[in-house]
Order: sequence, then structure tokens, then C-alpha cells
Amino acid sequence: MFLWTTPVGLKTFRLTKEFAEQSKTLAANQGLYNGFLAAGLLWAFFCPHPEFAQQLRLFFLGCVIVAGVYGAMTASKKILYIQAMPAAIALLITLL
Repeated sequence: MFLWTTPVGLKTFRLTKEFAEQSKTLAANQGLYNGFLAAGLLWAFFCPHPEFAQQLRLFFLGCVIVAGVYGAMTASKKILYIQAMPAAIALLITLL
């Protein structure tokens, strides 16, 4: 989100400077969304009520999976492996 137009962001996402500038608002939106998902998972981790923490984990991991599948369908197949698969594994472990 913050590094999108910097050399690190350009290299990581294989962007041109022009494209990064044109899409920085979209990248900020995506970064903010991912930040909220991470905050939700941290909330679940530190929640003192086990049943509610379980519900939080299921909801936020489900959101990450849906976002990963959507990203794989619309942007890049590797998002399925980078984002959705780890969340699916965490969801499976949570359910076990």
C-alpha cells in the first residue's frame, strides 16, 4: 500500500512507474482491505472468548479465501497459492 510506487513496490509487483502511478489509488484500497483482514485475524488471536474467537477466525479466514479466489480469477493465478491456499490451510487447522 505504501510502497506501491517505490522501487521496492515496482520490483515486487513487476510494474512500470507509469502504471504504478495510475493504479496507486487501487493499490491503496487493496492494501487497506488486507490490513482490515489482518486486524480481524489479530482480533481473533487475542480475543479472550474462545467461541467468539473461533467465529472471528472462520469469518476472516473465509474472507481471505474469497479474496484470493477472486484475485486468482481476475488478476493472477498465483494469488490462489500465495493468498487463498495458506488461508484455506489455516481454516482447515482451525476446524480440526
